[in-house]
Amino acid sequence: MAEPGLVIVGTGFAGIGMAIKLKEAGYHDFVILEKAADLGGTWRDNTYPGCACDVPSHMYSYSYELNPGWSRMFAPQAEIWDYLRTCADKYGVTPHIRYNKHVTALEYDDDHRGWAVTTDDGATIRTNAVVSGIGALHIPKFPAIVGRESFAGPSFHSAEWDHSVDLTGKRVAVIGTGASAVQFVPRIAPQARELTVFQRTPPWIHPKPDLTFSPAARRVLRLPGMARALRGGIYWALESRALGFAVHPRLMKPHESLALRHLAAQVPDPDLRRKLTPDYTIGCKRLLVSSDYYPALTRPDVTLVTDGIAEIRPRSIVTATGEEHEVDVIVYGTGFKVVDALQTQRITGRNGLKLQDAWQDGIETYLGITASGFPNLFFLLGPNTGLGHHSVVFMIESQVRHVVECLRLLSRTGARAVDVRKDVQDAFNRRLRARLDPLVWNAGGCTSWYLDEHGVNRTIWPGFTFEYWARTRKVRPAAYELIY
Repeated sequence: MAEPGLVIVGTGFAGIGMAIKLKEAGYHDFVILEKAADLGGTWRDNTYPGCACDVPSHMYSYSYELNPGWSRMFAPQAEIWDYLRTCADKYGVTPHIRYNKHVTALEYDDDHRGWAVTTDDGATIRTNAVVSGIGALHIPKFPAIVGRESFAGPSFHSAEWDHSVDLTGKRVAVIGTGASAVQFVPRIAPQARELTVFQRTPPWIHPKPDLTFSPAARRVLRLPGMARALRGGIYWALESRALGFAVHPRLMKPHESLALRHLAAQVPDPDLRRKLTPDYTIGCKRLLVSSDYYPALTRPDVTLVTDGIAEIRPRSIVTATGEEHEVDVIVYGTGFKVVDALQTQRITGRNGLKLQDAWQDGIETYLGITASGFPNLFFLLGPNTGLGHHSVVFMIESQVRHVVECLRLLSRTGARAVDVRKDVQDAFNRRLRARLDPLVWNAGGCTSWYLDEHGVNRTIWPGFTFEYWARTRKVRPAAYELIY
């Protein structure tokens, strides 16, 4: 195989979206390396009961490939996965994918001004540029609980759901109450004989306006401009939520009132309601949407435990108060190693600079896309480009366009590579920190996966999505060193 001019890693929304826009811009000399046997990323891997998007489907899709056929406002996993495969086929991306190619190392060659991409089968591909579309939410995180490995029954993470385990009539423990748990708990509660949910911190939850689109409604959305109009309405409705996130935590009060009314309406028991009432500002952790999670917790066969877990034994879970809960199956809804997803990659840049060394004081990039010392390496959904209020697919499209503009800059100038200047990157991150630190994620009184071990927010974009779109739309040549 001839060496490709560009390598994309990953086939989720980021990788597929990058490939589509490369082809549109006239770049056909690329391959996509996918670690699994099929495309889809998050939407291929997460198959837990009730898995669905928590952003309205008409916004959680490519702006150039609207889908008037979504079955509901918040599409289930299978539909989103199918949408991605349809897009890859329609835009001619599928032939570029190399499956079962897990990238283990990226190394920049100073002499040849290019990258060596090594995969787990020992093969090495030499290429001019690399786009990392691996996403942040793909390495399951397990809690460090004493005795976790000693449990004798089935145990698995929600992102690696073991469908061979029949939960019918079993005593099931769920550890964690995040975005995945609020979706699968209502589905497995009717199956289990007893369900015990171990909660460390209660989430803020809004009701989920999960409308079903009737065949008639889908026909209307197929009329010219209708799906676009719906998307526009959803865009600005979601963007308005950024006022509390990006301007001042005080503006979160209406969101807090809605969440408290929702809790009061669905949980009549004052003791249970007290356990489910967060003590931090809404938005500090991810704001969840569900209309069936609270009712599941009010079932007589479901118990909510808020005491910390001291240890796991072969057939039980013991809390810090010494109470022992006998269980047959444990499901971990404990999220993902977000920062580690980037940190653990073996990436070596200019002059042997290792990514871990460049980021020893914390992950920093320019615009979440490029890192100084790593020419022609582009991150999609990199540091500080996650959102608490909107669709990350919008952010991906902005980043993809920026990468294409960087490639056009190389074509125009005849340069071999671009490397963001360290002073430009530092100035960007100083402004980012100054803006983030007073906001709800840092000042809201919670500990969340948005923050690294130093309490610095390395995950979230601190403003409106249209600001990010404006910042990334054009490439400033002065921000980059051109390598010839």
